[in-house]
Amino acid sequence: MRPAPWLERLLPFLAWPRQWQGSAPVGDLIAGLTVGLVMVPQALAYAQLGSLPPYIGLYAALLPTVVGALFGSCGQLSTGPVALTALLTGASLLPLARPETPEFIALAILLALLAGLIQLALGVLRLGWLLNLLSQPVLMGFVNAAALIICLSQLPSLIGVSMPRSDRFLADFADALGRSDTLHGASAAFGLGALTALVALRRLLPRLPGVLLVVTVSTALSALTGFEAAGGRVVGAIPAGLPTLALPMIDLPAVVALLPAAFVIALVSFMEAAASARSIAGKTRQVWRQNQELIGQGLAKIAAAISGAMPVSASFARSALNHASGARTGLSSLIGATLVLLVLCYGGPLLWHLPIPVLAAVILDAVIKLIDFGTPLRAWRAKRDDGLAALTTFLGTLAFAPNIQNGILTGLLLSLALMLYRSMKPRIALLGLHPDGTYRDLERFGLAHPHPNLVILRFDGPLTFVTAASFEEGMQCALSAQPAVRVVLVSAAGINDIDATGVRTLEGLYERLRRQGQQLAFCGLKKQVVDTLVRDGLWQRLAPTSTFRTEQQALDALLPKTVAAVAAADGLQPVSLDQKDFFQ
Repeated sequence: MRPAPWLERLLPFLAWPRQWQGSAPVGDLIAGLTVGLVMVPQALAYAQLGSLPPYIGLYAALLPTVVGALFGSCGQLSTGPVALTALLTGASLLPLARPETPEFIALAILLALLAGLIQLALGVLRLGWLLNLLSQPVLMGFVNAAALIICLSQLPSLIGVSMPRSDRFLADFADALGRSDTLHGASAAFGLGALTALVALRRLLPRLPGVLLVVTVSTALSALTGFEAAGGRVVGAIPAGLPTLALPMIDLPAVVALLPAAFVIALVSFMEAAASARSIAGKTRQVWRQNQELIGQGLAKIAAAISGAMPVSASFARSALNHASGARTGLSSLIGATLVLLVLCYGGPLLWHLPIPVLAAVILDAVIKLIDFGTPLRAWRAKRDDGLAALTTFLGTLAFAPNIQNGILTGLLLSLALMLYRSMKPRIALLGLHPDGTYRDLERFGLAHPHPNLVILRFDGPLTFVTAASFEEGMQCALSAQPAVRVVLVSAAGINDIDATGVRTLEGLYERLRRQGQQLAFCGLKKQVVDTLVRDGLWQRLAPTSTFRTEQQALDALLPKTVAAVAAADGLQPVSLDQKDFFQ
């Protein structure tokens, strides 16, 4: 018996049996094993990227993965540790505590809780649309800069050179390069060899689990050659058993300090999850629900906090691998989490000798694919404002590193400011009759005004407090476009909303033109605009000249009376220019 639809929306995992379409979930089983084998080394690597002990990454790949799968709307999403969220976590905490200390770990757990609560609240209140305020150019500018920072931060570890950590990332990186004489030969051999092997396997034998093979071989070689005894850095001890479940300690000053970073992590991590879900939904034709996914990702982060882990998100690469391997539901993620569970319980000693330079190679191989300068360039060609926002976000993120959350906040504020500026300047055009029979921008197409006594003004935007000044400027331009203008016809199909300021603006213009012996008319007004004018009472005065659907219909009705009124004004006969005489 199928559960009630509302119950399936609340608990998406109840729909899994139906999605298997009566067959055994073989695809989920294969996909779960495939993704789980990739997730283990990535979890260790991304914990290092966040300046946390490797076992924290395994904790983040256990309970959060299960919760994200159970409550998310897209069954193929693979929730767990990811590069961008790990980098944001480490960067946000560096000014507050020393890496890999108990204080640092406690702050990371608290950060996961705060980011999760933000996402959960947005999902429950159905406010997922707020996350659309982050434009694609700004997001890509941030992702490119963050990916570049990740790559640069891992280069010293790749070759065995120590890198200081302060609030000046670029200076720290330059300092690390200056220590190249301290390069550890064995570390460089492991790191560069692992990176070369990963690239080669991905290109030549893409079906093989390259990450797992490289990590396994590197760990065995490290143990056989005495890499740790020779001064190489290895993963070391991983606590055996399951993480202890407990609510994190709430420290009010720490909460206040972490809230901006929590908001950025909630925003960026969900944008990454949404991108994966949209891509997969486009291929499977399954519906994914933004607010439900926010709830699932928020609960996953809260589960991370309860299990002593770092903030998590949905991995674009692992989700794509999950889908390509045949996953249909979140059962695949549960199987992958089972592999992580086995590693935590029994595989700790096997990972002791895993070289840190190999984890750096895993990070570089995964992250370098995020760098995409083509999208910001296309944004620049499409609209310079978007290109400027992308460039500013990119440079700001680099300049603020390691506090890269300030970079995306800068881009977000700039993007919103540009959006507000563009909304204040909607397109305004005077229209003329085109040879194809439509009324179009006369300046662009070299057209003439339809009549010496009438001008058509098109306004493409809502008439609100933001745009009222631009509308008045457009009206002034229309009134001065010809020497003998008696009627300004507003082509209003583009006006999809009006507020109190817009109504008062229309009323002022109507009265001004009436006193000057001129008239204001409209065609194509939308119902929601008319309804507002009716409620205000202004519609009674505007209606006689504002019910036309097209420009031509308006001209056919207005021009004969306009010509007659002009003739009367020239002394042929006395005709009042008051509205009731002028248009009746």
